Amino acid sequence: MQLKKLLIASSIVASGFISNLTFAADTIKVGVLHSLSGTMAISETTLKDTVLMMIEEQNKAGGLLGKKLEAVVVDPASNWPLFAEKTRELLAKEKVDVIFGCWTSVSRKSVLPVIEELNGLMFYPVQYEGEESSKNVFYTGAAPNQQAIPAVDYLMNDIGATRWVLAGTDYVYPRTTNKILKEYLKAKGVKDADIMINYTPFGHSDWQNIVSDIKKFGSTGKKTAVVSTINGDANIPFYKELGNQGISAEDIPVVAFSVGEEELSGFDTKPLVGHLAAWNYFQSVESDENEAFIANWKKYIGDDKRVTNDPMEATYIGFKMWAKAVEKVGTTDVDAVEQGIIGVAVPNLTGGTAVMNANHHLSKPVLIGEIQEDGQFEVVWETPDTVIGDAWSDFLPSSKNLISDWTAPVKCGNFDVKTAKCSGQNF
Repeated sequence: MQLKKLLIASSIVASGFISNLTFAADTIKVGVLHSLSGTMAISETTLKDTVLMMIEEQNKAGGLLGKKLEAVVVDPASNWPLFAEKTRELLAKEKVDVIFGCWTSVSRKSVLPVIEELNGLMFYPVQYEGEESSKNVFYTGAAPNQQAIPAVDYLMNDIGATRWVLAGTDYVYPRTTNKILKEYLKAKGVKDADIMINYTPFGHSDWQNIVSDIKKFGSTGKKTAVVSTINGDANIPFYKELGNQGISAEDIPVVAFSVGEEELSGFDTKPLVGHLAAWNYFQSVESDENEAFIANWKKYIGDDKRVTNDPMEATYIGFKMWAKAVEKVGTTDVDAVEQGIIGVAVPNLTGGTAVMNANHHLSKPVLIGEIQEDGQFEVVWETPDTVIGDAWSDFLPSSKNLISDWTAPVKCGNFDVKTAKCSGQNF
């Protein structure tokens, strides 16, 4: 995979300056595509507010290209087909210039054909399973090599886990991520008998039997860990049941990929102290940029108790990069911005720099945080430098030879480095 990694790294180049393109709208319209009702509202409503805050701040700074930004907010209501309908509405009817939206991969998959058909531009701010690359999407959340793989390495090397529960919500992100993790664990010598996989529907609430099974699975004398891709409001009863059955972090640590400060604010965290989450940002990180962001957020939302989280940072970075690219190319034209944003760098909130790579993924640090009684996370491990997001996993036979590079001469979402051929825009 060294050739693949070298090709990915070498593709971090900026495209040429594009100018003399015109636009006619009186305002620059920004689409906001997040669930404000249904099972995912617990997570997505905050991202809607984050985009609105960024628009307000940009307008106070003079807007973009001499124009004010106008938010167009829709509610896909945690209904995956409705995401596609609302995307078509935003692009075809409202004529938005960019969309910030989606949380679950199933919602993103629903949106993808529409945004490609209508040549829209979307920034997707949440960790995902990879195995996809689109010219029309920028993935500002973590790819598996920026979250899932480092989390397993931490549990294996620092905690000593040898038995694994892969627990997830039943949709594409958990299933694909766990497929990758299973192959990774087996490559590390873990036997099938030491891997338990469980899926539950969105909004699942009865966790008693499942948690009992996890407890039994972890009672063999081997150090057991849970890798959680449970999404949305199902996390509340899941963690509550862990506490009810006395499963502590010392017994069976849980590392979550979809639980951050916002989700923890909904329940008592005392029984959860010591359990973990893997992200690229935590509110507790100390940096001047983060301090300013937190202060601005609490002022905007009018509540000193509101928290920040990783997808908010990914939204912040994506918005800043889009605005910088629009100013750079002098237009909101999708094709111009898509090329102009590659190579753009902005400060992240952890004190470093985020770079948009040619594969439409960011360079991000990876952090492991431990839940504290106040609902915050103490960082217990982090990468020494940023990690380039990989759209295609090295651990699946179908994708280990693929890279994504949207710059010339490749301009392909799934380029096979062995055959030197492009097999299409995305899978």
